[in-house]
Amino acid sequence: MSSSTSYPIAAITTAPGRGGIGIVRISGPNLSPFIHAFFGQELKPRHAHYLAFSDADGQPIDEGIALYFPGPHSYTGEDVLELQGHGGTAVLRRVLARCFEIGAAFDLRHAQPGEFTQRAFLNDRLDLAQAEAVADLIDASSEAAAKGAMASLSGAFSQQINALADRIIHLRMLVEATLDFPEEEIDFLEKYQAAAQLQSIDDELQQLRRQAKQGQVMRDGLHVVLAGQPNVGKSSLLNALAGDDIAIVTDIAGTTRDRVTQLIHIEGIPIHIVDTAGLRDTEDTVESIGIERSWQEIAKANVILHLLDARNPQDTSDQDIMSRLPSSTPTLQVFNKCDLLSSPLQLDNENENQLLISAQTGQGLDQLRQRLLHIAGWSPHTESPWLARERHLHALERCDQHLQLAKLHAQHNDQILDLFAEELRLAHNELCEITGVFTSDDLLGEIFSSFCIGK
Repeated sequence: MSSSTSYPIAAITTAPGRGGIGIVRISGPNLSPFIHAFFGQELKPRHAHYLAFSDADGQPIDEGIALYFPGPHSYTGEDVLELQGHGGTAVLRRVLARCFEIGAAFDLRHAQPGEFTQRAFLNDRLDLAQAEAVADLIDASSEAAAKGAMASLSGAFSQQINALADRIIHLRMLVEATLDFPEEEIDFLEKYQAAAQLQSIDDELQQLRRQAKQGQVMRDGLHVVLAGQPNVGKSSLLNALAGDDIAIVTDIAGTTRDRVTQLIHIEGIPIHIVDTAGLRDTEDTVESIGIERSWQEIAKANVILHLLDARNPQDTSDQDIMSRLPSSTPTLQVFNKCDLLSSPLQLDNENENQLLISAQTGQGLDQLRQRLLHIAGWSPHTESPWLARERHLHALERCDQHLQLAKLHAQHNDQILDLFAEELRLAHNELCEITGVFTSDDLLGEIFSSFCIGK
């Protein structure tokens, strides 16, 4: 994606389809000539003008509100013009086409996905974490996720990152000043309590990492796959967790032939549950395809719920399934149909990954929900006020690695302050990558290309 902002861009910013209101947005370094060519008059900044949007022959395409925001006090930091009319697809396309007719003289181009927000970042209206929060707010699937995205957009996450970065900068300043006076190196660690400062910084980073993990769980949730033999109650469990009849449930083995996916929320955390075809040997071609897809989903899962019939917990087929499940993926053995037991089933009390439930009566479902949250790393005691992405977690992890190396230098008292200073510099750079102070063009292209057009 090009980072040039020398030319104006335009796009429909509202979602495709019919609606009461539709918006066309134009952004560029100087839109006054374009505005005059479109309307034959100047527009008062930040004032709603009710005007006709006319074609080249002067015939009205639509009527609506024109809003002009001169830069730098606009979303993108450039001049921004928003044309708010009726939300029909055809009329919006005609208005946009008219913009390109007029804009040909000004090199007006169609906005790429995320380009308006990218310009806001490049013009210092948003840092990178805030820019990502724009997409997260649009994609939020729960009230908790929407609140978290809004907090990130408001700068809550960035403020914590910047505060930690400032503390590292302060310590770096003391170290690098000492490097200019070698005779002072011997006393540096004791004189400025560098080890204590570094420990305090590390404590703050660990708290930030815990919050970021929570924020990432709130944003991305878990991909949970229901696996097991036919007729163990996978579809019934999906329906019970979703609170609706999502999947067909019968006594006929092999009813589920393909994946059935449902998004639910547990304490605001998105859980993507995938019901799969029962795992067994079969000569049915269609069912075999479904079983192969089941194994493909199992390979992608964050958590596997291996459902077993509580009335026959030692079935050899279940043991075969367990042996094929990926060892690196957290797996819960869920013994279903406990309501049909003639005598209680004794589970290993020390194995927290074994659960007894009834999808029919709801027994044990609350325990299952809490276990899923625990596997996700969710804890109400460290709830994050903002959302975080996987790249943020990786950057914080790398920052922690550099701080640990710096602590080793301090603990060994080896007086090699240039190495101590270098680890602090690298830790600081990792934090700056989160907010976009140091960011590669490739990363920017990857982030903003995932946005919708118009944002």
